[in-house]
Amino acid sequence: MTKLAISAEWTKFWSVRATWWCLLGGALLMVFYTVVSGVSQHLGDGHPNSAHGIVLAGAVYLVEFCVVSVATLFVTSEYTSGSIRSTLQWVPVRPRVTVAKAAVLVPVLFGYGVLVASLGMAASTVSMGGAGAPTSVAQGTVTAVGMGAFFAFLGLLAMGISFALRSAAGTLVTVMVLLLPLPMLVSAYVIRGAMDYFPAFAGANAMVPGGEVNPLLGNEPPYQSWVGIVVCLAWGIAGLAAGTALLRRRDA
Repeated sequence: MTKLAISAEWTKFWSVRATWWCLLGGALLMVFYTVVSGVSQHLGDGHPNSAHGIVLAGAVYLVEFCVVSVATLFVTSEYTSGSIRSTLQWVPVRPRVTVAKAAVLVPVLFGYGVLVASLGMAASTVSMGGAGAPTSVAQGTVTAVGMGAFFAFLGLLAMGISFALRSAAGTLVTVMVLLLPLPMLVSAYVIRGAMDYFPAFAGANAMVPGGEVNPLLGNEPPYQSWVGIVVCLAWGIAGLAAGTALLRRRDA
């Protein structure tokens, strides 16, 4: 039953037109951002940036919102159309529904993150044309894998919240608050440095090779990149668990 549910979710994921538009839009935004940032390195103003540093910023400033949209619509489009009734009738064990969606979403978004990171680094390298700081294969690999993990677990978090709220607008607002305003407020007024343990900032730290400065924050992350991945995983699991629990309670 689980394999059939995963197969069905795979078909539904790619049959939603918004999925293609969001993924394509994220890739185009990354290329646009990296080309513009690469060209700006020729101006010689400010600290020289690297290709992997540029794509890190592009992921946090732009592409992560496309990823959140993909994950959100993967769930809420079924509630909007009413097809969630058929899904729940066909898969009566509620956790299997969320697990099947997660089994589709996580590997797709991981691969998407690696692909977009590689595309962005290639575009920025070409547009820099020798300007800026160099990027080694090891540095590029850390950033690409970190971006893939960040996108995969961010999507898992958004998917879980979507099951909990059953609203695209509500989910998007909630996730955006978790990504930027809330961690900044908590870090400024409650616990200094707490932002590094919220999804967006942990994801950014996961893309920073060891010993380097996070180009967004201007300081070295307080932990290694793999710890950032674990923090993002914890947020994703928490979101999935919350969404599953509420799905079982309301739609038992």
